[in-house]
Amino acid sequence: MNQLAGLLGLYDRPWQAYALCAQVGPGPFYPEKGENATDAKRICAACPVQPDCLDWALATREPHGIWGGTSERERRKLTTHHDTAKDSA
Repeated sequence: MNQLAGLLGLYDRPWQAYALCAQVGPGPFYPEKGENATDAKRICAACPVQPDCLDWALATREPHGIWGGTSERERRKLTTHHDTAKDSA
């Protein structure tokens, strides 16, 4: 169903039609504070569009959930490191 939705243009980002998370539902990808995100990260690790998802999350500075196999905190570290490296160039 999600591939059909992608073909019909029902996703904002074309790669979403191929994302494994679209087949699972949002629950594991939005854990409550202190909950384990292992299940979501395991799904992301097997996802064919994980790099696209992570790129999007970093580019938009997505503040919530597991995207591209990373948590909000992990993405903040990545963007902070990237911004610091860019500033010293």
